Amino acid sequence: MSDDIWDYHPTAGYRAGVELVGYRVEATDGHIGKIDEHSETVGAAYLVVDTGVWIFGKRVLLPVGTITRIDTAERTVRVGRTKEEIRDAPEYDPAEHAGEPSYLERFARYYGQPRM
Repeated sequence: MSDDIWDYHPTAGYRAGVELVGYRVEATDGHIGKIDEHSETVGAAYLVVDTGVWIFGKRVLLPVGTITRIDTAERTVRVGRTKEEIRDAPEYDPAEHAGEPSYLERFARYYGQPRM
């Protein structure tokens, strides 16, 4: 994983400008949903994943530092978290501004890296 959970790991296969919305998301133990939103903000990049019926339509925010591999040919993003870890994550609230450091702090703590 990256030293900063809000930046892409150099080996993840990320290329600037590639639109990830609609890509399938695979946890370490299987499919969890599709990317609904994608932010490329430097130092605060994240994905919003729509888990569909898997966990009753919950939308979760995943820092891009959780991505282990992006496969553009298969339109798949693999993340280094289990379904359970993602299911138990704080729910994404579109009414709150996701780019705000105080909002992102909650996710950084959950995913294991306090944001300074």
